[in-house]
Amino acid sequence: MPTWELNPGRPALAHAPRTADMGEACEWLRENESALTEALHRYGTVFLRGLPVAGTEDVAAVRDVLIPERTPYREKATPRSDYGNGVYSSTDLPPVQPIRMHNENSYTLTFPGRLLFACLTAPDEGGATPTADCRQVLDLLPGHLVERMRTNGWTLTRNYSDYISLGWRTAFATEDRSEVETYCKDNGITWEWLADGNLRTTQLRPGTIRHPRTGEQVWFNHLAFWNAWSLDPDIREAMTEEFGPDGLPFDTGFGDGGPLERADVDALNEAYHAATVRERWQVGDVMLVDNVLCAHGRDPYRGGRKIAVAMGQPLELRDCRPTAGLTV
Repeated sequence: MPTWELNPGRPALAHAPRTADMGEACEWLRENESALTEALHRYGTVFLRGLPVAGTEDVAAVRDVLIPERTPYREKATPRSDYGNGVYSSTDLPPVQPIRMHNENSYTLTFPGRLLFACLTAPDEGGATPTADCRQVLDLLPGHLVERMRTNGWTLTRNYSDYISLGWRTAFATEDRSEVETYCKDNGITWEWLADGNLRTTQLRPGTIRHPRTGEQVWFNHLAFWNAWSLDPDIREAMTEEFGPDGLPFDTGFGDGGPLERADVDALNEAYHAATVRERWQVGDVMLVDNVLCAHGRDPYRGGRKIAVAMGQPLELRDCRPTAGLTV
């Protein structure tokens, strides 16, 4: 039975027993899966240290025990390396770029219930994968902002381009426009083919949902993550000048058609910050995240860093009791 270390500002952490090989380690994980699930529902994130995880095949072995049902990666939004067997790089974005808090694929109708991160190369400095408990985030946010999201949800507008962000062929894994259109129809997404051959889409999604097992309500969205106000001011100005206010790769708004104000985004990012915990990576570390209960991000770093990720336990949005009935 894992013994959890609980320290302020850090995720719940347990040391795995010393094992001879991955086979023995996976047997320990199987024997303690129910205890790990119970802890995951309580803490949202659990950190395991001491497993003999050294390569992507080891990550896949741990994934097969803790997240046996995989989740397809739909509507791709950031570059990743595919290591095979359902294991990917956490992100291939530049080391100097921080990644804000977000719930994986909160904008899709099917999303992973669990995420598994594993450290294969630890960075020299920085590079943690912080998480924020979205139950706490919801409690910390101004009431008027929460009520507006509960009532109206949020919108995501994407401009797909090979020049910046991802092109539609990469994002939807097809060369066929008709396949993209069918996907959009089936998933409540409006689309527009632009004169330059690129694609613009808009989708309406709920901003709060309930965990399908615990019933707890959480803040679950990319509202702040992809809003223009979250961009560095110089980058926001340059991109708006280059592409126009409607041409940004990503932008978000309220479901009632209103834009976010700077104060709204500041309040959101402050709530995430207050609910954030982090642990410095060591080689072999494994972090299990409940994707509904916790958002995650990435700190900037220096030196080599290889964090592998696997996603699974797919959840349907309609099973998470979204507010405002915002489902397809």
